[in-house]
Amino acid sequence: MSQEMLNALALPLLFSMIGGTYAYLRFPDRRSRVLLTLILFQLVGAYGHAVQPGAALFGLLALHMLVVFGLLLHGLLTPKAELAPERVRRE
Repeated sequence: MSQEMLNALALPLLFSMIGGTYAYLRFPDRRSRVLLTLILFQLVGAYGHAVQPGAALFGLLALHMLVVFGLLLHGLLTPKAELAPERVRRE
C-alpha cells in the first residue's frame, strides 16, 4: 500500500529538488519564492507519509529536507547586496 504513495510522490519530489536547486542558484531575486515552493512540496510529501507511511518515502522526504535545509542555510549565510546611497548634485 505504501508503494503507491511512493510512486505518486517520487518524481514530484525529485523534480522539486533538482528544479528548486537550479532556480535558487540561477535566480537570486526569486529565492524566497523558490524556498516557499520547496517547503510546500515537503508538506505534501509529509501528508503522503502520514497517510501511507513507508521507509522508502521517509528516506526520500529526509533527502528532500536536507536539500531544503541546505538552501535555507545558504540563504541565511549569504550577505545581502545593499544598494549604495544615491548621490545628489547640488548646484
